Amino acid sequence: MATLADPALLLEGTPAALGVDGRRVLRATLRVEAPIVFRPHLRVSIGGFDGDSLHAAPIDWLPRGTYRFDVLLPDGLEAGRVPFAMDVRHSDAMQDVSAGVIHGEAQVPRGTGGVREIAWSAESVAPTAPLASLSWRRGHGDWFYRHFDHAASIVMSYILGDSPLLKGRILDVGCGDGITDLGIALRTGCEELVGVDPFKGFERLPAIARDNGLPADILPPNLRFMPVDANRLPFPDDSFDVVVSWGSVEHMAGGYMQALREMRRVLKPAGLLFIAPGLYYSTIGHHLDEFSDEPFFHLKMTREALRRMVLETPPKYIDRAGEFASNEQYWQWYTELNPITVAEFERELRALDFEPWRVALRTMPLLEYTPELQKYPIETLVNAELYMSCVNRKQEARGA
Repeated sequence: MATLADPALLLEGTPAALGVDGRRVLRATLRVEAPIVFRPHLRVSIGGFDGDSLHAAPIDWLPRGTYRFDVLLPDGLEAGRVPFAMDVRHSDAMQDVSAGVIHGEAQVPRGTGGVREIAWSAESVAPTAPLASLSWRRGHGDWFYRHFDHAASIVMSYILGDSPLLKGRILDVGCGDGITDLGIALRTGCEELVGVDPFKGFERLPAIARDNGLPADILPPNLRFMPVDANRLPFPDDSFDVVVSWGSVEHMAGGYMQALREMRRVLKPAGLLFIAPGLYYSTIGHHLDEFSDEPFFHLKMTREALRRMVLETPPKYIDRAGEFASNEQYWQWYTELNPITVAEFERELRALDFEPWRVALRTMPLLEYTPELQKYPIETLVNAELYMSCVNRKQEARGA
């Protein structure tokens, strides 16, 4: 095996051209030595033809293991001995980097396969687990994908715009099982990410990671967790460059304003806050999806009827990475919910010197405004999900 410029990847043997299933391919076998690599892809030049990752289905990440990359050669490439260059690339700390360029010559066989441009595909080599078993192939129906892949991307790129501040110190308030924190810490290479949650769901993270095809040493040294109450964060003022809070403030029994004040305190001036509160009046804000899929059932039923349904109906458990709750716990969590609306939440954030920066609001495509719902404003009901980032303007407010 040959080490590329990046020791995270090794080249097994020498790339060779051959005919496979009626197609001509340039085959390379790579060994991922790091616990995980993100966005692995190839840029290839062979015999005057060039291709890059745009010609392949995206690969979000690969765990430690052995993988075969087949570069599909175009019909216009003449048979014979042809020089090639294969640039093996991946994402490291939010930057696209080259692990090394492989130069060589390949004896290209005769034949055609209907390929007009260079393209490539990848698959695992036994005993490495097949790609189909990884979360990015399982998609949105999978709990691990929604948090490790999707949520981490929403936080980092969609709402925080891959800000350089993500390289610094990050705090996640209400981190739950810690899956999203793991995804962020590994992808950003941040100085430190601290996840806090009084309910210690993060203690299950090593088992969750293992069950989803990640190696035992996947937890990075820049990630740690603490069983901490958000109302009393044990950190000095101005400790973090970024504060994250997704789906947590609506669950803070007794209100969330003190927690927001604490987030403001520990976040540096001009630091970034990512926050995504559950919206109580939306179709999903009740957090009782296990009991009914009827839109707004929590607003249409009397409180007593809703209580009986929750306590007496066997829940249809949604995939929560092995977490199961009792009916009584579901009802308690519902009764503790803070009834957040978009307009009021914006006013509260602005009053604390948080200036909205990037905002995404998902609304219902159609509202059936039935008689039971007439007492609620349309705007309150159609707002389904809110993602937003804010700049902490507390220093400017002090100066004023």
